[in-house]
Amino acid sequence: MNAKFDSIRPFNDCDLPQVLGRLIQNRQLMDSLVAFRFSTWPRFCYPLLRAVTRLYLTRRRNRIKNLRDFQVLVEPYMQRMIEQTTDSFSVSGLDELDLSQPCIFISNHRDIALDPGFVNWSLHLNGQDTVRIAVGDNLLKEEWVADLIRLNKCFIVHRSAKDRREKLADAKLLSEYIFHTLKNDNQHIWIAQREGRAKDGVDATNPAIISMLSLNKPKEQPLSEYIASLRIVPVSISYEFDPCDLSKAKELHTTEVEGSYDKQDSEDIRSIVDGIVGYKGNVHVSFGQLLNSEFENAKGVAEQIDMQIKQNYRRFPSADAAVQMLEGNENAKDDLFPQQKIDEAKAHLTSRLCDEPLEIKHKVLSMYAVPITIK
Repeated sequence: MNAKFDSIRPFNDCDLPQVLGRLIQNRQLMDSLVAFRFSTWPRFCYPLLRAVTRLYLTRRRNRIKNLRDFQVLVEPYMQRMIEQTTDSFSVSGLDELDLSQPCIFISNHRDIALDPGFVNWSLHLNGQDTVRIAVGDNLLKEEWVADLIRLNKCFIVHRSAKDRREKLADAKLLSEYIFHTLKNDNQHIWIAQREGRAKDGVDATNPAIISMLSLNKPKEQPLSEYIASLRIVPVSISYEFDPCDLSKAKELHTTEVEGSYDKQDSEDIRSIVDGIVGYKGNVHVSFGQLLNSEFENAKGVAEQIDMQIKQNYRRFPSADAAVQMLEGNENAKDDLFPQQKIDEAKAHLTSRLCDEPLEIKHKVLSMYAVPITIK
């Protein structure tokens, strides 16, 4: 790979020995693995389980010869997470795409790790290679997290630059790297439709994402032609329940009341863990169609992505439950779901919100109600 991309690229096979050695010796990572794999065990067993986990991984390390082997090692954890934290996982639209050439999958953004994780799992189930994932440098504050992320085919989006020229240089390098990945490395890519999760439940593509992708476009090439060459596919990821709903609502409320929200260094990692281990109900991933229209500007491309994401979003009974709870009216429904399913969703939401103040309850319910209240 071109050395100019070394500052943002994922790790490659020759990086494996050194990085795996660091990870196996990292106490925080071992504690996280033990907490996830042995969540029902008493905590006094954790020191022993940590040592056993480290020994197990040390032995498995000798079998890991390349990045593909590493992803195979992670695969059982993904399978277990789906079995333990979802009622169902389904995929649509993927069989209608020509994946003989790489694509850029641009999805709505609800969960830091699981949005690209579920896209990857969808591709894996259909015999496709996994994606390279765009990740903001705000997630790389912990070395073990950065190592783990870059081993999992993630490349870095630099967001910390203050100087305008430096920001533009970072964006140009990222745009060139994405094009290089598609055309030279023949790899799929995943990018969120916006920086930061949609904490209010409203999915909207930031045109700046499209502008960044277009920085590598030759001046004489029409925008529509360049966008078509990138093979952009909008993806809708639908969660019946969001394990991070309360933390999102509290952040929104604090921002409204105080004018800003001071995020702690560990919050993103906490959100990743909560998203992985928390109950999600039913999950659906819907792949749209390749963008292949006439576009005058980045805003037009973003609007096309939004249209597909909105059309393909899978509504669940939690949306109807939220509307009924907000309005105090069981007649506030259509015939998409039986009332029994809606009541089950209401019971789950009620149990999560029972100890929360009214303003937080309203934020959470409004978030779930979006598929009905915002057409």
